[in-house]
Order: sequence, then C-alpha cells, then structure tokens
Amino acid sequence: MAVSENSRKSLLPSFLYSTNGFSSLEQVAVNNRISSPNFSENGPSKVSSFMIPSASEPSKKIEMYSPQFYAACTAGGILSCGLTHMAVTPLDLVKCNMQIDPAKYKSISSGFGVLLKEQGARGFFRGWVPTLLGYSAQGACKFGFYEFFKKYYSDIAGPEYAAKYKTLIYLAGSASAEVIADVALCPLEAVKVRVQTQPGFARGLSDGLPKFIKSDGIGGLYRGLGPLWGRQIPYTMMKFASFETIVELIYKHAIPIPKNECSKPLQLGVSFAGGYIAGVFCAVVSHPADNLVSFLNNAKGATVGDAVKKMGLLGLCTRGLPLRIVMIGTLTGAQWGIYDAFKVFVGLPTTGGVTPPAATTETAPSKV
Repeated sequence: MAVSENSRKSLLPSFLYSTNGFSSLEQVAVNNRISSPNFSENGPSKVSSFMIPSASEPSKKIEMYSPQFYAACTAGGILSCGLTHMAVTPLDLVKCNMQIDPAKYKSISSGFGVLLKEQGARGFFRGWVPTLLGYSAQGACKFGFYEFFKKYYSDIAGPEYAAKYKTLIYLAGSASAEVIADVALCPLEAVKVRVQTQPGFARGLSDGLPKFIKSDGIGGLYRGLGPLWGRQIPYTMMKFASFETIVELIYKHAIPIPKNECSKPLQLGVSFAGGYIAGVFCAVVSHPADNLVSFLNNAKGATVGDAVKKMGLLGLCTRGLPLRIVMIGTLTGAQWGIYDAFKVFVGLPTTGGVTPPAATTETAPSKV
C-alpha cells in the first residue's frame, strides 16, 4: 500500500488516546481513498472511525505531541511520582530496614513498633526530602519520555505495525524512558537509603549528601545504578504495558458502556484500578533488584555477590515482598490516578482505552 508523506506523521496508534476529529490512521485511509480511481466526493465520510470519540472530554487546550503536551506530561509525572512516594515514606522506611536487618525488623507491625520506640513519630518520615526530590525527577523523565518514545517508535513502525505491535511499543517506550529516569533518581536514592537505614548518619538530604560524598565519593552516588536499572526497568515496563492492557480489558469486559460515555470520575477510577493491579505485578518482577539496591546503598564497598551470599536467592526474591506489594500496588494506582487527573485538568484525554475491532483497520484500495 502506498502511504503518503503526511501519513508518516502519524504519532501513535489511535487506540492509545481518545480525541475528537480524524485520527492519523483515519487520515491514511482518507488519503488512500482520494488517490484511488474509485474515490467519490462522499468517500471520506464513509471511512470507519479508528478513534473512540470523547464527547464528554473538554475541548483540547493543548495540542497533542506539541512541546506543551510533553511539558504537561512531565508536570503530571512530577506530581504523580514525587507526591505518592513521599506519602508512603513510612512504608518504604520499614521495608528498607526489613531488607537490611530482618532479625530486628521481623514483620511489618513489629517494624513500625521498633521505629516508633527508637525514633518517635517523626522517624516515620526520615528521608522524605530525598524521596520527594528524587522521585519527582524520576517521574518527570519517566512519564515525559514515555510519551516521547511512544510517539518516536510508532513513527518508525508506521501506523499498521504500530497498531499490530502496540505492546512492544509500550515496552520499548517505557524501558527507554526509565534508563534516563534512573540516572536522575540514583544519587538521591543512595542518600535516602543511607539516611533511612543508618540512624544517626544524617537528618536528611542537606547533611546526608555531603557526608555520603565524603565517605563514598561522588562515584558512590551511582554505585547502585546497575541494580537500580535492574529494579526499575522491568518495573516500569510492567507498569506501563500491563496498565495499558488492563485498562483496555476493563473497558471491554467490565464496564457495560463505551469509554466516551463514562464520566470523568469513572474513567479516573479505572485508571486507579488498572494502576493498582499493574503495581502488584511490578512489585513481584522488580523485588530482587530492590533488595540489591537497599543492600548496596547501606553497606560501604558491598558487591552484588556479597548480597547474594548473605541474603540467598530466596531472600532476594521474598524478603520484604508482602509489604512492597501493598506499597507498590497503592503507589502505582495512585500515580496513574494523579497522572490522568492532571491530564484531564489541562484538557488532555485519559490514558488507555479499547482497541478498535480488527475490521475497522481495513483501508480502501490504494493506487498501484
């Protein structure tokens, strides 16, 4: 099929977002019909819709895939990741200490009791500043670059293959974004873990960062980058690909009305539910590397081999896992809810939806 130059500007498979007007795939069909000998002036009106129209959504305030669009996605990522990670700092604090000192922090409930007894109520939010700043930076890169790479890889694949291999585009886009996001997160994550797991090391970021650099050097801030990639890249790939798939299944099988007829609160509820379920899968996939990150950032000069020897393979996979499932499930659900709420606030559509039936992707005969 001969595809015009304009059709190569298609940005994403149409089912990724719901907007009003012709989609890029619809435009491909229109262009092909115009170039066909059988084209009539009523031809374009007969092109089947590739988009799920969103009559209930407000008029677009931001043009899709413009610089303003990516800025909005970046801002949404900052809010969704920074605020949620800061909110679950107490859970993260107990989880890190259970990973580092399981003899002392035997369970979730006893872990909270030990922290309360030794550090008081204020101790539950130890390390909240590096958590807020680190995950805000990570969220900005994660969501902003995910949207960018989704468009970029879809352009490379072209409309037909982008629609056919949508899951691969979700996976590739999220993995590429996370590589960049973790470079922003790693130094602050290193300080956070040291502050949370070594009482007396520092009060927070302002005094913890200089002490960390003095003891481990600047390179020490990135010593955990490899394990962090090992934790976060599978986590993020699962987070985005499973979320998009789960949301599509919810709209297709669990909600009796089309997405465009759903109220905004219901759509945001779907985003939270899809995010929570995706978060459970994320926690399981990324947990061994999470244990490694905590171990390496806590012990000066430690290696991956030291962690495996001390914790064992079973310990790497299971130590602190139940708490992390609760934490990451809630975290991921809240992140998608906040991210989509911000998109709606600025006039953008929510993420995900129902894939059009295969029959709707047929195009008119093209010029030979």
